[in-house]
Amino acid sequence: MAEQEKWKWQEPKTTWKGIGLYHVTLTIPDRKPLLGCLEVPDNDPCKAKVRRTVLGNALVDCLLSIPHYHPEVQVLHFCLMPDHLHAVLYVRRIMPMGIKGLVRGFWQAAKKLGRASSEASSVVPNDIRRNSQEETPQQSLQSETAQLEAFSAELREQMGDDAYYQLPPIFTEMPFIRPMGRNTQLPNTIRYIDMNPQRLATKRLRPGFFSVQRNIVIGGRSYDGVGNTTLLMAERFIPVHVRSVMVKVAEHGDVEPLRNYMNSCVLSARQGVVMVSPFISAHEKQVMQVLLREKMPFIYLADNGFRDYYKPSDALFDACAAGSVLILSPWPYDATKRHISRADCVALNTMAEEICSQYKKESPRN
Repeated sequence: MAEQEKWKWQEPKTTWKGIGLYHVTLTIPDRKPLLGCLEVPDNDPCKAKVRRTVLGNALVDCLLSIPHYHPEVQVLHFCLMPDHLHAVLYVRRIMPMGIKGLVRGFWQAAKKLGRASSEASSVVPNDIRRNSQEETPQQSLQSETAQLEAFSAELREQMGDDAYYQLPPIFTEMPFIRPMGRNTQLPNTIRYIDMNPQRLATKRLRPGFFSVQRNIVIGGRSYDGVGNTTLLMAERFIPVHVRSVMVKVAEHGDVEPLRNYMNSCVLSARQGVVMVSPFISAHEKQVMQVLLREKMPFIYLADNGFRDYYKPSDALFDACAAGSVLILSPWPYDATKRHISRADCVALNTMAEEICSQYKKESPRN
């Protein structure tokens, strides 16, 4: 089944053309901060905002002009970061060309702006938390965009098409498009987009907890990690592994063994024991939620590795910032990985046992 056909809420045979919500991300591949500058007043990540460059303003202006050319599309939300742009587009009726064609046209316009731009240091104020109506560019910003477009046209005329298209377009990769469920994903996506400046500020203020650390060797096995590696110096470790037999017994009415085990994990953590687990099953995830809520330290074994610009999501991000979690993965990052396999589950649970055994302290002899 093709990836786009998984979105059952869309009308049959209208996938990528029908009514729906789409999260679009346009990135500068080399991550140069050409679109804006992050500012963090008082070193408080909650106050972080991005001040746009001329190119950043022009790109936002280009995004907000989409409904002018495609009235069936509404820009619901966006956030400009120093090296990328997030946008949520709402397609209100079927489009003949489809969302991919629309985004490709936006990409071509962005590349035109990129060719005409320079790494100008001039910036203008920007509060990305305002909505798109309030963000409508003022006369001066429209002038900047017009100047870039005019400069692009002038360059193309002077240089000729062959030479013009050899200029670096900056935006060399097609924007990423992700279809979204109508009810559940929209608020989470908007929250994720709005938290981007705060999380970038947090990463810059606490780089040690967010840098990917390679080749952390534990018991002869090598891991990559993100988070607080000093957790490996704790006195005691216990794996969290809810066995299937406990679940089956609970399903037959005897919930006490399962409840007692989960409670024992939380009580041990409250006593300073570092819990170690991939937290795969629903019951293990419940234990992890308690650890996160009570800000207790733990080691989380992930089934996929880390991209160079990896950042944990939601509560795990906050735990990383607080130094209460270490995320380890024994495998390199795989962009095609979608689901954890049973073999991965078994392997990760075995590794959790190995880590706890490796750091188990000998009991004093009487």
